Amino acid sequence: MELKINNQTKQFTTDSLTVQALLDLEIPIKQNGIAIAINNFVIPKSDWNVHYIQETDDILIISATQGG
Repeated sequence: MELKINNQTKQFTTDSLTVQALLDLEIPIKQNGIAIAINNFVIPKSDWNVHYIQETDDILIISATQGG
């Protein structure tokens, strides 16, 4: 499966990924303070385990940072 994540094209060997499974592959350690948008729609954290990603999805992973 080919996905566009944060404007970069990436290849995955599976045809079936949930948002949580994608995060486990991309950001295995620190998943607090993360927001996910797929095709410009925010996916609530409560749906990460049940929302499946499609090959044509445009995914944006945002990580909160401190600063001012």
